[in-house]
Amino acid sequence: MKIEEKIEGLGLKLPEAPEPVANYVQAVRVGDLVFSAGQGPIVDGAPKYVGKVGEDLTMEEGYEAAKIAALNCLSAIKTVIDDLDKIDRIVKVSGFVNSAPGFTDQSKVMNGASDLLVKIFGDKGRHARGAIGSNELPLNNGVEIELIVKVKQ
Repeated sequence: MKIEEKIEGLGLKLPEAPEPVANYVQAVRVGDLVFSAGQGPIVDGAPKYVGKVGEDLTMEEGYEAAKIAALNCLSAIKTVIDDLDKIDRIVKVSGFVNSAPGFTDQSKVMNGASDLLVKIFGDKGRHARGAIGSNELPLNNGVEIELIVKVKQ
């Protein structure tokens, strides 16, 4: 089954890649690796989950925000490789959580992205990961995620 069909089978849709909001590109390929720019939970051109997780957003809302951000990363990667079926492995997920003081469940929030990637890619979706608490994020997004993927040559 094609990757985009798997995404649709989960009741989700791969969005159009969000336009950069500053001076950067959506993704860069170096050899067999593709690095996505940081992506937030942008839906139809606007942030869907804004504010601090643990204050303005629940942990569950942060989890959902991470799923959307991961899909946006895949869309950004698609702008470079044209077809998500060229992804051989998800290598690394770096996640930043806009955290309220005292909020320490960043890893649970980032499971939104990790769980989704494993559902889509199976064992090739298992990855190394960082889950970092941040006091602020661009556009007041609840999360921001970056992906590194290995692509087939």
